Amino acid sequence: MPDTASAFDTAGHTARLREQGFTIIPDFLSPDMLRAVREGLAPYLGSHNGRNDFEGYKTERVYTLVARGAVFEDITCDARVLALCDQFLKPGYLLTASQSICIHPGETPQPLHSDDGFYTLPRPRPAISLSTIVAVDAFTAQNGGTEIIPCSHAWNEAQLAGLYDGREVTAPDRPELEGRLRPLEMPAGACVFFLGTLLHRGGANRSAAPRLAFSNQYCEPWARTQENFFLGVPPQLVRGMSPRLQTLLGYGIWPPFMGHVTASHPLKTLEPGYVNTVLAQRP
Repeated sequence: MPDTASAFDTAGHTARLREQGFTIIPDFLSPDMLRAVREGLAPYLGSHNGRNDFEGYKTERVYTLVARGAVFEDITCDARVLALCDQFLKPGYLLTASQSICIHPGETPQPLHSDDGFYTLPRPRPAISLSTIVAVDAFTAQNGGTEIIPCSHAWNEAQLAGLYDGREVTAPDRPELEGRLRPLEMPAGACVFFLGTLLHRGGANRSAAPRLAFSNQYCEPWARTQENFFLGVPPQLVRGMSPRLQTLLGYGIWPPFMGHVTASHPLKTLEPGYVNTVLAQRP
């Protein structure tokens, strides 16, 4: 990747995140990585259309993307992303969501939302999760590029009243916020990194072509994840993943003992010949 961890301006990106709630890494994916992402996604597109206004009836999503190929494993553990997560989340943080999002022509805007709105802790507060959205196709104001409200990560409960909170599937009516939305126009390969408290939405696709992207999201080690990777990623695949990715998927302990498996470290479940303790001890 062109922007290596050693040359990456972690402090500058962190300052922008604290001030405006988001930052953009313009050259996140090299042309070769971008090509590998397209090739890796190709077999899965067309398998899951949205079921409600939030997912998008004209939007394709591929969930559990982290387990769909080596390129997605590598991107999930990108050193620049983890360096920023280190600034906001406690050690042992987890991957909470990993999906691709292809918005087709005619799609309407998503409900305005924040990615950690379903954690019912009053705001203002620190973000419980952090999100990346990587443009596989260039984002424009016409093709469904992500739209954000800068600085909304610091809003309080009164300012958020009536907005979609992740527990409903209907879009609220807050027309006064439309004028505050900023479309993110990014080249293919760019990544927007933002706090889970930032208000944003997938835009309407008024173009003649689909807009492909993918999103990895990370959360505090004590928070429940959006995707259940223990069930979603087969253990035989997890065994071949890097130790860092295994930890992101939950195969670690957050001190003193959160995440144990019947008083054992969860990595033991990946050892050859592992037998579940409950089954072994049943009469």
